[in-house]
Amino acid sequence: MTDPIRIANCSGYFGDRSSAAREMVEGGPIDVLTGDWLAELTMLILSRIRAKKPGGGYAGTFVGQMEEVMGTCLDRGIKVVTNAGGLDPDGCADAVAEVADRLGLAPRIAWVGGDNLMDRIDELVASGAIGPFDDRTPLSAEGMLTANAYLGCWGIVDALERGADIVITGRTTDAAVVCGPAAWHHGWTRDDLNQLAGAVAAGHVIECSGQATGGNYSFFTEIPGWGEVGGRARFGYPWAEIAADGSSVIGKHDGTGGAVTVGTVTSQILYEIGSPAYPGPDVTARFDALELEQLATDRVRISGTVGEPPPPTLKVATNRMGGYRNSVTLGLVGLDIEAKAQLCEAVFWDAFPYGREELDDVQITLSRTDHDDPMSNDAATARWTITVKDQDSTKVGRPFSNAIFQTALASIPGMHGLSGGPKAADPFGVYQPAAVQRDVVPQYVHLLGGETTMVDSIEPSGGTPDLDLPPSSEPVDGPTTEAPLGLLFGARSGDKGGNANLGVFARNADAWAWLDHFLTTERLRELLPETTGLAIDRYRLPRIQSLNFVVHDLLGEGVAASTRSDAQAKSLGEWLRARVVPIPRDLLPD
Repeated sequence: MTDPIRIANCSGYFGDRSSAAREMVEGGPIDVLTGDWLAELTMLILSRIRAKKPGGGYAGTFVGQMEEVMGTCLDRGIKVVTNAGGLDPDGCADAVAEVADRLGLAPRIAWVGGDNLMDRIDELVASGAIGPFDDRTPLSAEGMLTANAYLGCWGIVDALERGADIVITGRTTDAAVVCGPAAWHHGWTRDDLNQLAGAVAAGHVIECSGQATGGNYSFFTEIPGWGEVGGRARFGYPWAEIAADGSSVIGKHDGTGGAVTVGTVTSQILYEIGSPAYPGPDVTARFDALELEQLATDRVRISGTVGEPPPPTLKVATNRMGGYRNSVTLGLVGLDIEAKAQLCEAVFWDAFPYGREELDDVQITLSRTDHDDPMSNDAATARWTITVKDQDSTKVGRPFSNAIFQTALASIPGMHGLSGGPKAADPFGVYQPAAVQRDVVPQYVHLLGGETTMVDSIEPSGGTPDLDLPPSSEPVDGPTTEAPLGLLFGARSGDKGGNANLGVFARNADAWAWLDHFLTTERLRELLPETTGLAIDRYRLPRIQSLNFVVHDLLGEGVAASTRSDAQAKSLGEWLRARVVPIPRDLLPD
């Protein structure tokens, strides 16, 4: 049996803490340093960077971090694996090589490609090898800016087996940068599905950096030193110590801020998932089979994750040009708010040279952030927002802004702007997931100064196990008290394209039994009226006392195009926790 491998994460997205790589390398013993840079929106951002700087569609911040830690990593034998290569992993590898040469170092650098499908997207669409991910939205190559398949871990494994010290990939799954080093270290094969599933679970937990150590956590006031300024207020980032059987221990370097608890790990397991049968290119990991155990302070064990064969297709992240948009928010203050909103809209359409039906999309919202008998100007203010979209930038540019601001003296009393102003329209992109047949997407592993090998995308063998999940328990009954859900339950929410996911977890068996019966799909619609009329999927994860909901189309066309104030649904869970419902008194804290 091989010893566990400790894999530390230093980045959860493009823009994460720049000092984290040095903190993870110098803060304690690790075997591998990883980083995830590629949120769904990031590929669109990188396409804009590459348009200005050909070959530069990668995370330049990673290159800067390598300048700080490369020497130490080589001295200590720490491998580096990252998807910071984005759209140009070869360009990123060359940039890292330039840093190494300047520092007088000679690491073996590999980059993994094959994910970029743009050069053959027309052929793939025409042949039917690629299509819509959910069978609802037709897929077209027209106007497509990026198309990248989510690759798995075996290209990374190949690079490490060939002696690479630094492995840079393009679009892989977030967990692949963890799964790859674990599979390499332990000698797993493609058919070791339970072990791979365990590594995927560990990778999913640590891939968002500080979210596993107390960041964005519902019960943040329980995190030690949460309100302090200084080192304890800066969350340490997580590592996963993965054993040969795929089980893992999640932890962080001693003496750093934050905490690793069953609660923080549960919260992250629920982040941005759909079904608890979590599909990936290497394995479908059954998150509803895993169990969590607090071993010690800042040490949580994940065990029991079950692996099933992956789907026959790979997910593809595509981005296309969506058009142009403009937006303005006005403050409506004092009395007669509804009437003032009506007048704002009438004045706008009277001044705007196009009719509503001549625009691709119009969204008008009134947020009643005002209070009765307000004690401050802000407390007297509601927010009226109008957002317009169209393929023609001239429609939604200056004519839109002028329609608002040229009528400023002939509109509502107290007229003032809160955001937006006279300006040209902004371009926006649209993210659309797709699915491509796995056999047409091999991985290519390039060693700088050496040979290139091809790694086939082979579907492993294996069946679908019977998990025998625990049934619902009888809920606590008795007298109730009106109280916020958040007194008992934590939540974590996020985006999956145009959909939102909302995970809710209990912290004891009685609270879970009540939640499992109480929070139905119908009840969720009552508590969150914005979900009315939308399809909602509900999933149970009884072994971690959790529910997960997927709200379809809440975010419209997705993050880059959404007109919702919280375009990524990050606050959806906290909204639910604020809702007041009748809760059995015996469940509530004294």
